[in-house]
Amino acid sequence: MGFATKTLTLLLLTVMLVIGGCTRIGLAYRHLDVIIPWSLNDYLDMNSTQKTWLDERLKQQLSWHCTTQLPGYLTWLDRLQQMVESNQVTEPELKARTAEARQAIAQVTHEITPSAVELLRKLDDSQVQTMQEAFAKDLREHQDEFVKPPLDKQISDRAKRMEKRLVPWIGSLSPAQRQQVMSWSSNLGPQNQMWIDNRAHWQAMFVAAVQQRHTADFPQRITQLLQERDSFWTAEYRQAYDHTEQATTRLMVDLMAISTPQQRQRLVEKIGEVRDDFNDMSCLKTTP
Repeated sequence: MGFATKTLTLLLLTVMLVIGGCTRIGLAYRHLDVIIPWSLNDYLDMNSTQKTWLDERLKQQLSWHCTTQLPGYLTWLDRLQQMVESNQVTEPELKARTAEARQAIAQVTHEITPSAVELLRKLDDSQVQTMQEAFAKDLREHQDEFVKPPLDKQISDRAKRMEKRLVPWIGSLSPAQRQQVMSWSSNLGPQNQMWIDNRAHWQAMFVAAVQQRHTADFPQRITQLLQERDSFWTAEYRQAYDHTEQATTRLMVDLMAISTPQQRQRLVEKIGEVRDDFNDMSCLKTTP
């Protein structure tokens, strides 16, 4: 799910942009899809030749990512761990870590874009139609889950999702922390609608570009859609995203401010587990 809320929370807690929500890297990292900003397999019906070609490209990009990007993630984790250990989780520091994580995402996006352009250019008309239908199904499902329920249920569900993401990292929340999460969710109001509208807007532009995949400017159009995605946001979603970013950063600061020593220790240990998993990657052990 592409909420700004989820993205920011995971970025602020640990390098979840890589491990896709798992608390152990060993299982998730072996699937390169988790470090790609959009999942090919969710929307494309590839034939055997295309799948073989993609598998080989993914292996190459995984090797690139492991040898060139993971060392920087270890430094990022060190900074995060130091913040927690010193109980100095502040807005400026969290914003700095978020900016660093965004840069890491941008580097991955830049690396995989040529492969995405090449694969999309090879699609036939029936595959493009299948992709369009998959996008439409995606929107219907997200509408049903996140937009159709009454606003009070949207707010309640959002708070539950946030607590579910927090618990593995810091343990059970106290009543005061749960209240902070609920206040945060209430403050975001009807952002689900703005998010789904923006999702539909981007998907429509992406489909339109792929339908013109044989034109000379196709690589440029796809590159912009993948690498400059925020430049295509609707005005309403941009405002909602900025508000969500500030609110989520504030929530993390407030939660840590009233966290117990046990919760902070648990978070430090979880960050350590992520770091250990990275260190165990064979590519790091062979890197000079």
